[in-house]
Amino acid sequence: MLDIRYIRENPDEVKTRLENKNTVIDIDKLLQLDIDKRKLLGETEELKAARNKATQMIAQLKREKQDATEPITQTREIGDKIAVLDGQIREIDVDIREIMMLMPNLPHESVPVGKSEKENVTVKEVGEKRDFAFKPKDHLELVEKLEIIDFKRGSRMSGSGFPIYMGKGATLERALINYMLNYHIADGYKEIMPPIMALKSAMEGTSQLPKLKDDMYYSERDEMYLVPTGEVTITNIHREEMLSDTELPIYYTGYTPCFRREAGSYGKDNKGIIRTHQFNKVEMVKFVKPETSYEELEDLVKRVEGILGELKLPYRVLELCTGDLSFGAAKCYDIETWSPAEDKYLEASSCSNFEDFQARRMNIRFRPEPKAKPEFIHTLNGSGLATSRLMVSLLEHYQNEDGSITVPEVLRQYTNFDIIK
Repeated sequence: MLDIRYIRENPDEVKTRLENKNTVIDIDKLLQLDIDKRKLLGETEELKAARNKATQMIAQLKREKQDATEPITQTREIGDKIAVLDGQIREIDVDIREIMMLMPNLPHESVPVGKSEKENVTVKEVGEKRDFAFKPKDHLELVEKLEIIDFKRGSRMSGSGFPIYMGKGATLERALINYMLNYHIADGYKEIMPPIMALKSAMEGTSQLPKLKDDMYYSERDEMYLVPTGEVTITNIHREEMLSDTELPIYYTGYTPCFRREAGSYGKDNKGIIRTHQFNKVEMVKFVKPETSYEELEDLVKRVEGILGELKLPYRVLELCTGDLSFGAAKCYDIETWSPAEDKYLEASSCSNFEDFQARRMNIRFRPEPKAKPEFIHTLNGSGLATSRLMVSLLEHYQNEDGSITVPEVLRQYTNFDIIK
């Protein structure tokens, strides 16, 4: 959520930056509501002052044993007027909140301006794409012949988009998760095993709601959502909390299954495990001081690169343009791994700085000094990493001519085997 004072003081700038994010919000309506609210608040304060004065007069008259009927009547009338104004203020607050909740974060000034993903900027490409001496198979053909992922049985029990990892496929998936968790834990991240269902307030806090409602799995009876990313429940750990200066920065990592309807993905590549409704992800979440958040963002990207370097997979880093930024992000990098069979890069991680956008929604603050005025912290997160598309690249990159898969060396201590055949 944005700061209404910033919008009030910089309306034209806010409009421009929202337009750069392909978003149209009626800022003029919002500012008029803000004016109306402040006017009513002023009238309420004047009435409260008058009521206090009348209350003091009543006390004085009673002490002097005089008739206080007139000021008593006056306080009642003033109270009725205040109640009416309070009701009007509550109605305006609802209208203001509705607009504010649908307003995305503003892109950082360093973000390249663009309308779509076609205008994202390639920061770097790393690693050599494998030169095969044979025609490489795609991951779908590989896993079906090796019987390590079963799409048909998964579809029979849960519908399409819910694959079953089998045998050494399940072990390899678990190995990836354990390896990535340990990678982050070794550098001071605290491991979290969070709930995978979240209340509406938690989803609003990380800005999945209301914008992305159609993409969520919802349990109407419980009024809870299956998390689309571990970011939701991990970031909500400190909601409504006042953190001390000495606690920051806070680094968390956690594994969760993630659930997305993939609404609006019709026509996109849904082959195999490239796009599924349930997938696994190791998440990194940071709570930091505002002045360090962009350094922390670069560090998130380096962590993802470190993992891909150890897995020896080719990848590229993209800086997203304004039109491709997510709803809550002020700046974001996507890290994509190379798929030999698809002959293209597939997104495996996004690393985002939300600045104080999420913190305002969740009311997470800190005091720079013991008696200083509280400030909102900055939150960041990064996929460290999502396993499905990473697995596509891994299987295809490490395949052998006979259809077997060589296990990356860094994973073998977790799998206890070095080949799948």
